[in-house]
Amino acid sequence: MAGRPYDGGGIATTVTATRAADDDELRELLSSRMTELRRQGSTTVEIKSGYGLHVDGEARLLRLAREVTTETTYLGAHVVPPEYAGDRAAYVELVCGAMLSACAPHARWIDVFCEPNSAHAFDGDEARTVLTAGVAAGLLPRVHGNQLGPGPGVQLAVELDAASVDHCTYLSDADVDALAGAPQTVATLLPGVEFSTRSPYPDARRLLDAGISVALASDCNPGTCNSSSMPFMIALAVREMRMTPAEAVLGATRTAAKALRRNDIGAITVGMRADLTVLDAPSYAHLAYRPGVPIARAVDLA
Repeated sequence: MAGRPYDGGGIATTVTATRAADDDELRELLSSRMTELRRQGSTTVEIKSGYGLHVDGEARLLRLAREVTTETTYLGAHVVPPEYAGDRAAYVELVCGAMLSACAPHARWIDVFCEPNSAHAFDGDEARTVLTAGVAAGLLPRVHGNQLGPGPGVQLAVELDAASVDHCTYLSDADVDALAGAPQTVATLLPGVEFSTRSPYPDARRLLDAGISVALASDCNPGTCNSSSMPFMIALAVREMRMTPAEAVLGATRTAAKALRRNDIGAITVGMRADLTVLDAPSYAHLAYRPGVPIARAVDLA
């Protein structure tokens, strides 16, 4: 298998801690993360569940996330929790049944970790079942795909008209062609994950040259990228993924908004919300030129 081994252990540890925390503790952590994001220039954030992995736990995470953002994503299909290790089908049934019913009122999106290279994630058939159920419940689809090795994630995202397929580290020519033929599906790259796990970086240049919309995101999480810094992601995209500073900034703003199917943010123009980031620098290029220097601040005037 290509890529970094993935044993689900980090997620299991976080799930245990999340289940043990009360609402006040989680709200405090959420508030600190939101403050951290805004200090680094982020005005809009998508928050996923995926660390409860039972009905009440997933619904609670989404309910709390909805207090700070409308971009909430049901990720009950993050990994198969240990208590269902011997009966994957039962867990998929739970994700598509009682868990979905409890979570859908608090979510806009549904996501799945489609990764046949991991025994803990979900194969293409399981992922299709989860996403189809979510769409039937009124949620919009997203896909975690092609992170650890080649797989069906990109093709599934295109098939189901997903707004975004995240990671896109290992892509075949057929995957690139599929994305090029599906302008509604954004390839969202997460360079902080590759930095943190010492994995190969996605080839953004290959995607851009094929005419594919490429977004950037932090994927801030306790296991594979504990960074919320979008300026750092921009710097990594320029240094490691062959993007120009202008392409990287566009990926972190306008194309990132497209990955959320938002047409009211992501650019400074008439009719858009005034969600602004002010830079203490002479040029946007300094986001890549001065990595680690706090030059960005979010300013919400909307």
